[in-house]
Amino acid sequence: MVPATVRTADPTRNLESNRMRRGEPAKKLSSLTIFFPFYDEVDHVEGLARLAMEVGQKYTDDLEVLLVDDGSSDGTGELADSLAAKYPDVIRAIHNRPNLGYGGALKRGFESATKDWIFYTDGDGQFDLNDLELVVPWVKEGQIVSPYRMDRQDSALRKLNAAMWGTLVRKLFRLRVRDIDCAFKVYPREFISRVNLKSDGALIDTEMLARAQRLGYPIVQVGVNHYPRKSGESTGGNPAVILRAFRELWTLRKDILRD
Repeated sequence: MVPATVRTADPTRNLESNRMRRGEPAKKLSSLTIFFPFYDEVDHVEGLARLAMEVGQKYTDDLEVLLVDDGSSDGTGELADSLAAKYPDVIRAIHNRPNLGYGGALKRGFESATKDWIFYTDGDGQFDLNDLELVVPWVKEGQIVSPYRMDRQDSALRKLNAAMWGTLVRKLFRLRVRDIDCAFKVYPREFISRVNLKSDGALIDTEMLARAQRLGYPIVQVGVNHYPRKSGESTGGNPAVILRAFRELWTLRKDILRD
């Protein structure tokens, strides 16, 4: 195991924003996958897919957009198929049947990605894809970019639960990451090919960062914006989801630390 470095990016060195304000071309990545896990998010699917195509082409000439439908029953899957048929060169629809949970949806997205860099964010509209301008400058070979929410727009109870969970997993896995569950990360595909992800629930972000840290991947943290959820229902506070996360925590901890 090689010790990994975890550092917070200096906001005054926001190279991409400065470059774009001057009208200069954005930094180009060799290739990029953007994917979203969706569970009953039909109101967000088309808007996010179109925005991903618009924003993604600023940063790469080789883009794919994956719409991961995790067993939705509100028409999310059908809309994803329709968009994939309309834009077959860019969009692919992927379906989990039955619902596999948040971790299962992320694993499916990572497994299906074919590009050198893999970016994911949630399908609930609480992040702005335009904030990729804050993240892309820190993308470089063998490095993970793991942002943090600068002003988290969730209920007080959810923020309290997140704070307690974060404190626990940081201690258990010796993680030095400020916002482990921030769903706005960029991973090199080479890292994904090296790990065997096992979590199907809310532990997935902890598992990925803990394995990355133990493998020696540098992790850079940078602030991004966070917005109130406009529609749909979060499953993060569901007692069954919480119980599953704790069950996975104790089941997988030894496996993750052993690797």
